[in-house]
Amino acid sequence: MSPAERPTPPEASPPLPEPRAIPGARLQPLGFETLPGWGADDLLAAFRVFRTGAAHLLERGAELRPAGAPNAPLLATCRAALATEPRSTQEARAFFEANFAPAEILPLTEMPFFTGYFEPLAEGSIERRPGFEAPILARPADLVTLPQGDTLPDAEGPLTSARRVADNLLPYPDRAAIEDGALAGQGLELVWLKDRVEVFIIQVQGSARVGLTDGRTVRLRYAGRNGWPYTSIGRLLIEQGAISAGEMSLEALTSWLRDHPGEAQAVMRRNRSYVFFAIDEALGNEDGPIGGAGLPLTPGRSMAIDRGIWSYGLPFFIDLEKPLPGGGPDGRLGRWQRLMIAQDTGSAIVGPGRVDLFFGSGPAAGMLAGRQRHHGRLFVLQPRGSASTP
Repeated sequence: MSPAERPTPPEASPPLPEPRAIPGARLQPLGFETLPGWGADDLLAAFRVFRTGAAHLLERGAELRPAGAPNAPLLATCRAALATEPRSTQEARAFFEANFAPAEILPLTEMPFFTGYFEPLAEGSIERRPGFEAPILARPADLVTLPQGDTLPDAEGPLTSARRVADNLLPYPDRAAIEDGALAGQGLELVWLKDRVEVFIIQVQGSARVGLTDGRTVRLRYAGRNGWPYTSIGRLLIEQGAISAGEMSLEALTSWLRDHPGEAQAVMRRNRSYVFFAIDEALGNEDGPIGGAGLPLTPGRSMAIDRGIWSYGLPFFIDLEKPLPGGGPDGRLGRWQRLMIAQDTGSAIVGPGRVDLFFGSGPAAGMLAGRQRHHGRLFVLQPRGSASTP
């Protein structure tokens, strides 16, 4: 590499971040040379995703689900990313090593846990008709999302959204009430799908592509939720003995719901959280769905984090088993050792070691995402100069 090709190093090496405990975990500083697989990753691809997010952070671009504000060292690193143009993975690696210091995230209870998610493909209709009788709803006008960290006290648990009635904020109707017609007559129906199971899965994933009966395809993006806590019905079915933990996957869950129509509605209603959507006409066919940070997601590079702990835009290195194409829940496994960028969040993603990995769009991505349920190792790349982790 010629001198002209090398990224310009900082004039003075910024200090290493000070190690500190974070809620529910501690951070163990270490060197890049100890990251398993660091030298084999395509860091140029990771840099491009990081750089796109850096521009969005510096422009203060709109977020679908606001996270903690980035600290000054992260913003400085974002500016450095926009000022450099690595042309190889070696140059990208030099950038990350010059501007970040890794630390392993060690949760106090269990190893970091990784799941996967994807953008489903569905068939639908703009108008209700036989075969398409389950609606995707738009965000209601009276739904108020409370500022991050605020909750609406309620006897059944803290609520993160509310219903504005005159000058009062009241609990919003839950899934059962909405399905029974609590929001009927407002014209909120965006598209109609074949059943409530499909609506439920799309709500859990947070996005979808819907092929309409008139030949068009529309993209659904997250627009808000009713604020009730998320309940994993997969965990409920495991606890009930309906599906074993080893057999649980999105495919197994969906099959059970469809095979048990008499019980499915009651089970789905145990998750009182309800998600609303908008039709996104700006996304190109090649773009990923919009994540919580307000940017299109990149398969294999974007991930969802707990937005109450981490900032969007932070790089994380992962080391874990991943499902390979073919087979069921116990199918072939490979290994993921790569750099990911925090660009999304989710109601089920709670805790410093809880991560959701974006697999892409369509059935093949869904099969893999649904089988991703593995513990592994998780490392945060802290911007040099940080006094604390953003």
